[in-house]
Amino acid sequence: MTTAQVRLKALFLLILSYIGLGALIFLPAFTLNFWQGWLALVSIMGPATLAGIYFIIKDPKLVERRLRMKEKESVQKGVVRWAIIVFLIAFIIPGLDHRFGWSNIPSEIVITADVLMIIGYLIVFRTLQTNSYAARTVEVEKEQKLITTGLYGIVRHPMYVGVIIMYYTLPIVMGSYWAIIPLLPLLPIMVIRTLNEEQVLKRGLPGYKEYCKKVKYRLIPGIW
Repeated sequence: MTTAQVRLKALFLLILSYIGLGALIFLPAFTLNFWQGWLALVSIMGPATLAGIYFIIKDPKLVERRLRMKEKESVQKGVVRWAIIVFLIAFIIPGLDHRFGWSNIPSEIVITADVLMIIGYLIVFRTLQTNSYAARTVEVEKEQKLITTGLYGIVRHPMYVGVIIMYYTLPIVMGSYWAIIPLLPLLPIMVIRTLNEEQVLKRGLPGYKEYCKKVKYRLIPGIW
């Protein structure tokens, strides 16, 4: 795609994301008087919009890679299907929770969770800054370079660390304890994705096996 095409597609998906996410949050709540929902929407889409503008200017090739949606690995196709189901349920429940008053989370805890979610976003952003080949799909490109600096010097999959932080704090940001339940499968889903991704990288990315010996931990230093 040309840079103009990348920009147009990114803009279209961004607008679609605003509309889709807004619908998932507010339709179940059956009201716009849902401050936790607005906080979540702004905290998710605000950084995404700013990051999109930044990378369109600084690294349009990364944006093009991030726009690819079709997985080639059969394992990853299954991961994506289950992840979509998990995320849809996790976004719908808080609205229902707000509507029927199932949870009562103090605003201080909601704000703290929001700060943690933003930190997760910053980890993802920093990872994308460091690694232009951090595509949405699991694959190895021709002439792809091995990245070992920055957060990659601490864990092998720093972007997934950020994603896990973001999504496990999201239910609290949206004021729902119950929304944590459908997100419980997220961790095993991410583990499966990580293990399969490493198989792909070991097969196709020169130096990755040696890198794994140097940086021993995938997601959590000292644990795994």
